[in-house]
Amino acid sequence: MVTRSCTQQQFLLRPDPETNNAFIYCLAVAAERHGVTVLDFIQMSNHLHGVVHDRYGNLPEFTRDFHSLLAKCINCIRRRSQNVFTTDQVSVVVLEDSKAIVDKLCYVATNAVKDHLVETCAKWPGACGHRALVEGRTLRATRPKHFFDSDGEMPATVSLTPTIPNELGDPQEILSEVVRRVEQFEREAARERAASGRKVLGRYAVLRQSWRDSPTSRLPRRGLRPTFAGRLWARIEAAQRKRAFVRSYCLARAAFLAGAPIPFPAGTYWMHRYVGAPVEPNENSN
Repeated sequence: MVTRSCTQQQFLLRPDPETNNAFIYCLAVAAERHGVTVLDFIQMSNHLHGVVHDRYGNLPEFTRDFHSLLAKCINCIRRRSQNVFTTDQVSVVVLEDSKAIVDKLCYVATNAVKDHLVETCAKWPGACGHRALVEGRTLRATRPKHFFDSDGEMPATVSLTPTIPNELGDPQEILSEVVRRVEQFEREAARERAASGRKVLGRYAVLRQSWRDSPTSRLPRRGLRPTFAGRLWARIEAAQRKRAFVRSYCLARAAFLAGAPIPFPAGTYWMHRYVGAPVEPNENSN
């Protein structure tokens, strides 16, 4: 699961036709370019979430291209400059089992409902992949006119089909559970509003917000940033694998600096991609 927030929590991604189109376009281009499968995503006004499957180990380049292309488009649309996204490190959480996948797909789908911005997922006016995932639809976008050259190499149109890969489990079982839990969440949110007298902000109010604004509520202080999600033992095993990776990486780095290189552990990215250092074969082909 990949999460990125806008600088100063501004509503720079506030839904409108041009921003929605640019979001899907840049996401589709980056996914196609780097072989990443998109399961689901949502474009909130001041942050984004995405659940993706990175079978080829290209997530760093995928996030770089997606976020940088989108930021350039947004700056042109808003007629502004400087950062669109916060300079904090991109949040990447590895989903270790099917429970974590279902949990995060539900979280992404219900993000706008959770904050009582709209009553149901379908009413959110920003770009989102939940309905396309459920209905098996393909999303399409055209090349944003604000940033890209009409005679350049970028495609005039792109398509994106949110999909649950077979490597992650039975797609129909996962999808059925996601649909059930999303509908349950929407009913519980409606009951909560009825009990408290709270109303949703609504699509019209969301669309009328200024992109220069930010939420009036203050964010809680940052705690630990999770790296893994899943059942307890899945997280423990993932943490053990990470510790083993760090130990092997440190040994390989020391050998590399000493002029007697040995293979870096599988999963090493920068040293392999940009320096050409040898890397052990990855036993997990998924």
